[in-house]
Amino acid sequence: MEAKYYQKLHDRSVQCELCPHQCIISEGRQGKCRVRTNAKGTLQADNYQAIASVHLDPVEKKPLYHFYPGREVLSLGTVGCNFKCSCCQNFEISQVGVDGFAHFLSYSFDQLVQMAQDKPGNLGIAYTYNEPAVWFEFITQLAPRIQAVGLKNILVSNGYIMPKPLEELLACADAFNIDLKVFDEGIHHSFTGGELAYVKHTLKRIVAAERHLEITHLVIPGINDRMENFQAMIQWIGDSLGDTVPLHLSRYFPRYKAKNETTPVDLLLEMAEYARRYLKFVYVGNAVLDSFQDTYCPGCGTLVIQRSGYRIQLEQLSTRGTCLHCGHQIAVCS
Repeated sequence: MEAKYYQKLHDRSVQCELCPHQCIISEGRQGKCRVRTNAKGTLQADNYQAIASVHLDPVEKKPLYHFYPGREVLSLGTVGCNFKCSCCQNFEISQVGVDGFAHFLSYSFDQLVQMAQDKPGNLGIAYTYNEPAVWFEFITQLAPRIQAVGLKNILVSNGYIMPKPLEELLACADAFNIDLKVFDEGIHHSFTGGELAYVKHTLKRIVAAERHLEITHLVIPGINDRMENFQAMIQWIGDSLGDTVPLHLSRYFPRYKAKNETTPVDLLLEMAEYARRYLKFVYVGNAVLDSFQDTYCPGCGTLVIQRSGYRIQLEQLSTRGTCLHCGHQIAVCS
């Protein structure tokens, strides 16, 4: 399928305008994402309807702790990504193009909508596992159909997208988890290949558009574990996005090309305790820390959501997302 957001240049080259890389692609070559190819002067979305993964996941696995807790969501992924993180958890699909993956699944839009409706209690569709921005044409055609049948769309993303296509995604998305990888422009660029400023813009636009937002921050020793950068990130989140945006601090384990040591639990605890001074909802993932899994009312301290793995117990939470003990709004969609 012909891609959106590009211009044709001289000598049959094209410039992609989907993400801030703004790749200039000569004939027969691909952009940095590996899934947008210049075919005789026309930019093609190679991964359109190329589905690499389909699973029914707990919504908490995205992770989203404040968006319909306890529900499941049909999760789809393709191939490709516009970042180059050395510790990528899903590198088998995110760091390859269509030619590098052998087992695509084939579903029509009608079949996917029916599948989402047929799953008992399914919340909707999550576009996840790889970077959904590089699946732009597919998502912007499927997501409105999902909303039309009363279901939700979730994007699990790095947030690296240009403002105009972002507005299209905001029009058909209900919730986001954005992976805020590094809060230092230079380190962010060397680690991901992208500019932090665009990710910050995406985060602010999601909040301004009143879409549900949660943030993940994978703590990697030697990359983003400097406390001064972390403290600046926490204060920016509180000041620019609001202190009720849930933050998920995630423990890193060596993966893909990365050889950095596993994140020390003591460091995660130190960061989580600091973050709780400024943010009301801070969680820790990939580590057995029960005190950082549950949700407490910021008003009175009552336990409102208890979590044990992906087993969720709504303790003192009303259907309106308020604490049953004191009536405080918990910032939970339910």
